[in-house]
This record gives sequence, structure tokens and C-alpha cells, in this order.
Amino acid sequence: MTKLDKNDKIEHTQDCAIEKRVRSPWAWIPSLYIAEGLPYFAVNVLTVLMYTNLGIGLAEMAFYTGWLYLPWVIKPFWSPFVDLIKTKRTWTLAMQLLIAVAMGAVGVLLPTSMFFAGTLICFWLMAFFSATHDIAADGYYMLELDSHEQAAYVGVRSTFYRIASVIGQGGLVIMAGRLETGLGNVPMAWSIVFLTLSVFFLGVFMWHLWAMPKPRGDKPTPGVTPKTIMRDFAMTFVTFFSKPHIWSALTFMLLYRLPEALCVKLVQPFLKAPMAEGGLGLSTTEIGFVNGTVGVVALLAGGILGGIAISRGGLKRWLWPMALSLTLPCVFYCVLAMLQPDNFMFICAAIGIEQFGYGFGFTAFMLYLIYFSRGESQTSHYAFCTAFMALGMMLPGMAAGWLHDVMASHDFFGMGGPQGYVNFFWLVMLSCVATFAVCMKVKIDSEFGKK
Repeated sequence: MTKLDKNDKIEHTQDCAIEKRVRSPWAWIPSLYIAEGLPYFAVNVLTVLMYTNLGIGLAEMAFYTGWLYLPWVIKPFWSPFVDLIKTKRTWTLAMQLLIAVAMGAVGVLLPTSMFFAGTLICFWLMAFFSATHDIAADGYYMLELDSHEQAAYVGVRSTFYRIASVIGQGGLVIMAGRLETGLGNVPMAWSIVFLTLSVFFLGVFMWHLWAMPKPRGDKPTPGVTPKTIMRDFAMTFVTFFSKPHIWSALTFMLLYRLPEALCVKLVQPFLKAPMAEGGLGLSTTEIGFVNGTVGVVALLAGGILGGIAISRGGLKRWLWPMALSLTLPCVFYCVLAMLQPDNFMFICAAIGIEQFGYGFGFTAFMLYLIYFSRGESQTSHYAFCTAFMALGMMLPGMAAGWLHDVMASHDFFGMGGPQGYVNFFWLVMLSCVATFAVCMKVKIDSEFGKK
């Protein structure tokens, strides 16, 4: 190493030390990962309840909001271009500003007569901006922090993403519910929610302009061109589909979560629908509490326990118990639909058990994606796996509302009255067969996941 190189290295180390003293990772990691989580939950959770409260039919709501998953499905196809143009910091800031604009547009359009088509366009753009923000923010995190710091702060980023889940599924829904009650105007209530989110994201953007340092390594990758990107992408695509047991793996990725994928678009409408329509008649505020507090806490507890279990016994040993944990608690929705209890604590307990089971069972799925991605091009292959995961959620969710409407015309249980939700949730239970079938075919190393 030359003397000049040594001086440059010393100067760079001093610059980094000064920058980190002034702007600790604590200044930007919490806000960055709240900003990463909130748009996802706004697009994929808030839209379901909002459109239901605004009178959009189940089939129409599920189909159109199902399309909002698409940017996360196709994210691997444009993620390499984030490396080619500008910096990760620039991309992150730009997406936060665009998300703020999209949320503001939703707030402005909601009280108008063209709210459905107009807000769907805004939400699709928001989904695209959010998926791109995920790529850039995660890349920035790895560039700004060294390997030791990345490990040290991984719990922080995970915690604040989960806080975003609580805010998105709980706090914002409760806020909308109280505004609906106080104003007596549903469109205006949700408009205020999204205008508030827009102001928040504008504040996040302005904060990060100062708080996010400029890593020296954050620059377009040298020598990378659209031609090389397409060549490398094609090679990655070929190597991914050349992996051993690829078809059983893809079937597992698409169908393991089929019961959840069918449920996700109809659970909130079921909780909201009046008793006379087969629902539970909960208020928007009560739904926010059930999903955003009880549900999220149970989900996290199940996920933590699932991680501990796999670390002790390995993925292969725990796959079947976790598949059962993921699917069998769906029977609680069947019970709720048949009994239509008015005891709020009973409803909370049932959904809490279902979410705990889902959190425990989902652990096996995420670890399998890591397992299958191992080897050359692991990062790119993992991106393909998550794309198939999103596709497995998108397609069944789009059909869920239509399936409910079809099932509503049959009285299989001789109960009389509206049967749509009862029949639909029993159909969800029948779909658990697909989960068990793919678990029988998937190939897993018996030692993977053990300490």
C-alpha cells in the first residue's frame, strides 16, 4: 500500500468516525424501518377495511386489492436497476417523498365521486414506490453499516418494522374508527387518516435528508450497464430454475400458505359485517384493537417460539407440526362464523390463537426460503423465492371475494340465514389439504436449522 493510499484510508476512517458520532444509526434505523413497513400495511391491510366500509362489494374489493401485491411479486425484475442509477440513499429519499405524495392524493380523492378508481391507481403507485423503497433501504443499511453493526442492529430494524405493523393494523384503524364515529362521515374519516400519513412521510423524508449519512460506497456499481444487468439476470434465472427439486419447491412456496391467502382479504370484512349478513358486527375501532394489538402480539409470540423450536430440532423435524399450527387454527373462523358470538373477549381469544398458530407455522416457511436459496447467487435466488411467496398470496386473495359470493347461495349445514362466511371458512379448511400435500413432497436436509 502506498503512502497516499494509507493517508486516504486514515482520512476515510476519521471521516466515518466523525459522521457516526454526529449521526448514530439510532438516528435513522428506527424511522427507516417504520417507513418501510407502513406503506406495505397501508396498501395490503388498510385498503381492505377502508373499501369495505365505503361499500365496495367483497368480490370487487378482493380482486382489485389483490392486484396491489403485484409490485412485490415482480420486484426482482427491476431491483438490479437500483444499483445502476444514482445511489441507495437517493432512491430511499425519493421513494419516501413519492409515497407521501401518493398518500396525500388518496386523502384528497376519497371524498370524491371517483374515489374507487382514483385511489386504486394511487395505491398501485404507492405499492411500486414501497417495493422500490424496500430494495433501496435494505441496500443502504448494508452499505452504511459494517458486518458487525449490521448484526448489532438487526434486532432494532426488526423491532421497528413490527412497530409499523402495530401502527398500520391497529393504531391507524382505531384512528379511522373513532373518526368515523365522531364525524359520521366514512370517506372523510379515512381521508384524514391518509392525509396524516402523508404529512408523516413528508416529515420522515425531511428528517432523513439530515439523519441518513452518505456512505462512500453508495454509488452506482462501476462497469454495470443495462446489458450486463440483463445478462446477469438471465444467468440468475437459469441457475434458480436449475436447482434440484425446483418444482416441488415452487409448489411449496405457492401453496403452503393457501389457507391464509384465502382468508386475508375476507377476515376484516367478516369482522365488520352485521350479524344479519353473517358477520360479527364489530366496529372499526374494535377491529383495530383485535388485529393490531391482540393479533400482532400473538403473531410475534408464535414467531419467536417457532424460531426457538427450529433452532433446537431443525426445520425438517418441525415442518409438520408447524404446517398443522398454520392450518388447523383456521377452524376458529369456522366456529366464529357459525356461532356469531357477541362476546368481544371470546372473539379476541379466538383470533389470538389463530394468529399465534400462524406465527409459529410461518417460521418454517421463511426458513425454507433461506434453505432453498443457499449456494451461488443466494441473494438473487432469495428474491425469486419471496416473489413466488407474494404470488402465492396474490392469486388466491384475488379470488376470495368471488368464492364467498358463490358459496353464499348454498346452505350446506342446514342453518338457514346467510351462509357465505360459514361456507367460505370451511372451504378454507378444505384448502389445508394443499398445505399438507406440499409438505409431503418438499425435500429438506435433516440438519438444517439446528444450532
